[in-house]
Amino acid sequence: MTRVSFDVNGKACALELDTRTTLLDALREHLHLTGTKKGCDHGQCGACTVIVDGRRINACLTLAVMHEGDEITTIEGLGKPDKMHPMQAAFVSHDGYQCGYCTPGQICSAVAVLDEVKAGIPSHATSDLNATPQLTNAELRERMSGNICRCGAYSNIAEAIAEVAGRSA
Repeated sequence: MTRVSFDVNGKACALELDTRTTLLDALREHLHLTGTKKGCDHGQCGACTVIVDGRRINACLTLAVMHEGDEITTIEGLGKPDKMHPMQAAFVSHDGYQCGYCTPGQICSAVAVLDEVKAGIPSHATSDLNATPQLTNAELRERMSGNICRCGAYSNIAEAIAEVAGRSA
């Protein structure tokens, strides 16, 4: 057991955890933030995507103790039902979910994707690594490829992200 402290959704949290506890399990089981989903538990589906220090990660693939002092944002920290984050509102208006299981990870990933593009971080679909990435359909789909939707709501998800980005998909 070890003590770990980090900031989750703007609140300081200190936990006594087994050193083998994943960030996902710390969030869900110890902090009761169940919006972050456990899908495959192997980093293949993206349901557990959270934002750590401004970068999106699969919470199932990282140990909580590795995040001492980090700032973590989960779906609960992006918005509330009465004051949704623009990405959450766009997912609702574009029906960017069906069963909803992947939606928290999709939304956290989408928020981080727009920040990546704004910061000029290239992806595998970026044709010119010296130019500022543009959020083309191919670029968007490449960046979101780590988030799987078993219901197949991809076009609606892309439309929601494009709306928040300020263009149409």
